[in-house]
Amino acid sequence: MTGNDNISSRRENKWPWIWLAYTGFLFIDPIMEPSRHIWLGTIAVFVTFLTIFFGYVRETDAGRPLRFWMIGATFLLGLVTFPWNSGGITFFVYVAGFLPFSIQSKNRVLALFFAESLAILGETYLFRVPGPLHIGWPNAIIGIFLLVIIGGGNIFFAEQKRAECKLRAAQEENVALAAVAERERIARDLHDVLGHTLSVIVLKAELVGRLIESDPQRAVREIADVETTARTALSEVREAIGGYRSQGLTAEMERTRKTLQSAGVALSCESPVPQLNASEETVLCLTVREAVTNIVRHAKATQCRIRFARSEDGYHSLLITDDGAQPRIREGNGLRGMRERVQSLGGRLSITTSPGVAILIELPHTTDTQNDLTPSTDSSEIKAPFVTT
Repeated sequence: MTGNDNISSRRENKWPWIWLAYTGFLFIDPIMEPSRHIWLGTIAVFVTFLTIFFGYVRETDAGRPLRFWMIGATFLLGLVTFPWNSGGITFFVYVAGFLPFSIQSKNRVLALFFAESLAILGETYLFRVPGPLHIGWPNAIIGIFLLVIIGGGNIFFAEQKRAECKLRAAQEENVALAAVAERERIARDLHDVLGHTLSVIVLKAELVGRLIESDPQRAVREIADVETTARTALSEVREAIGGYRSQGLTAEMERTRKTLQSAGVALSCESPVPQLNASEETVLCLTVREAVTNIVRHAKATQCRIRFARSEDGYHSLLITDDGAQPRIREGNGLRGMRERVQSLGGRLSITTSPGVAILIELPHTTDTQNDLTPSTDSSEIKAPFVTT
């Protein structure tokens, strides 16, 4: 775990204690109708809940049995307190807040909410008659209303948190697998590139050692061959290392599919991946990566479409769209870096936010591009809605 992870963990451990502010509702009845018995009972209940809450926060992993006991104890404390202190309703709200983060099954959480509501109604019925222990129907309705509102909101936040954790785990796994596969590829490439070439250099060097006195002219030719072979090997090693830095657009599209799938976003690619030169592929790879990162983090999208085309004016086009919310585009380091890379190749970058977000990258055709796409019949359809930013 890194230093940043430790800081983040400490901050998350401090946040739950903020919610103790809701226990202030316990002291409304003692303040409004002062009584020694109510004050003593309220203080005892408050101290008891502090112990329970401390135990709940310590059991930070969802699904641990002791955490369920803490939630059950909180609910029982609410049932005991509610008849003589209407502020006991806060314990029912705490239970509604705890359950979604402790149980992954949404149906089971809703069933427990329903059972909690029935228990509140049942206790209200038992203590409906005015007296020392009394629960008014309005208080019971308010309690159930808060339970539904807060509990429903926490179900949403719990599901979102679990989805983010799954996405992070999937991305880390993909990165780890890609790193292992890339190390294996580099090892194979370097072995294939250098194994034969170095063997040839060694043999020629030994031959030069034998010929340098008996046949100097041939020795000079062999030395020239050694130089040529070494330069070829150096070029091949550079190509292998270049492949390490950028695996190509096809590999990037496969990583994109896995990332979007982990985030619950369907990917549709409407055209084959073009064969481009190294600099163009690098720019498009980084563009796809940045766009997908923004979709996963901010778009709340369910669909992503990627399209490659060849426009009528000789530009290669990459169009990335999503059906997410329409955000306010603020150009940060990611978009700025994307724009600078595209412009360094003489290309154009266009963005629109209606509907969703669409990014259009256009790179000029170069003579060393291989296997170009056939011209798209509706390239004007791609370009028309966009305004260069």
